[in-house]
Amino acid sequence: MKNRIEELRRARGIRQEELAHLLGVSRQTVISLEKGKYNPSLTLAFRLSRAFGLPIEGIFDDADEPRVGEGGDET
Repeated sequence: MKNRIEELRRARGIRQEELAHLLGVSRQTVISLEKGKYNPSLTLAFRLSRAFGLPIEGIFDDADEPRVGEGGDET
């Protein structure tokens, strides 16, 4: 899943360490999130949303993810 975390963090002049502290995670977690190697829990996604003052959809892009009923999960 693509995200805008690095872009948003840099635009606000926040260091990775500062964001990690604000979110209650390690700097390594922030690095992994920014590189798209880790998808956050729902709780962490909400923390990011509050930290940046944006809805979750304003941070994460799930356009590449299959939609329900599109060859994936049955409804």
